[in-house]
Amino acid sequence: MQIVTEILLNLGVDEGKEINESQLVLLDIKEDETSLWRDLSMNKQLSDARAELFVLLNGVENKEIQDKIIFNYKALQKFRKEESDKEITVEETRGDVTIYCDGGCTPNPGKAGSGVAVYRNDKLSELWYGLYEEMGTNNTAELGALYKSLLLAQKEAENGNTVEIKCDSMYSIDCIKTWAISWEKKGWTKKGGEIKNLEIIKLAYHLYNSIKKDVTLSHIKAHAGFEGNELADRMTMYTIQKKCQSFVKYDKEIIIEDILKMRAG
Repeated sequence: MQIVTEILLNLGVDEGKEINESQLVLLDIKEDETSLWRDLSMNKQLSDARAELFVLLNGVENKEIQDKIIFNYKALQKFRKEESDKEITVEETRGDVTIYCDGGCTPNPGKAGSGVAVYRNDKLSELWYGLYEEMGTNNTAELGALYKSLLLAQKEAENGNTVEIKCDSMYSIDCIKTWAISWEKKGWTKKGGEIKNLEIIKLAYHLYNSIKKDVTLSHIKAHAGFEGNELADRMTMYTIQKKCQSFVKYDKEIIIEDILKMRAG
């Protein structure tokens, strides 16, 4: 996610130029509010995709060309997502699997990252980290971690394993298990304003619905003595340290005591 600043607005609209129709849509500005678009846009939260498109559409006055740029960008994003999902592979080990996920941000909003710890038969098996955002929020990091955990859980379930995801973000759980049901029925709108983080919520919601018969999603309290939660937390800070935008497996030797000594979120 990006916080709309004067710098971002200047990247998207050159001095002395007019904002175009597609850019107004990206900023959720109504046509009759065009004269106030700068003031209304400041400090809004935009997805990375919307922010990038806003800049790419700079100076493009022809609506057909605007639509073509948006179409091509969405096709590229779909390709990137498919390639990213391919990166996630799991060990074909049968047995109970528990996945702890966490997101961290410092400050909030600020540098953000996600982390996951995977246990097989109550023994730590692997750690994952990534999804670095230069200007993210705690909620985007938590949702990203949950989404990647659901992808891992999907593959584990396909291997016949019993899977449970433990998440310390009640916000993320409510988004995909409760609130999204109503939002979807209302055309992905809600009373009282915009739905923040809608793109990642949609992805996680649809994925969860496709696997929920095979996967348990439960809430745990953060920093309450759960080793897996603490390890996932350390991976969020490791992400921020490494500025790793991909979601990858931790490839160093896993010595739990040493990882727990790493920076906590």
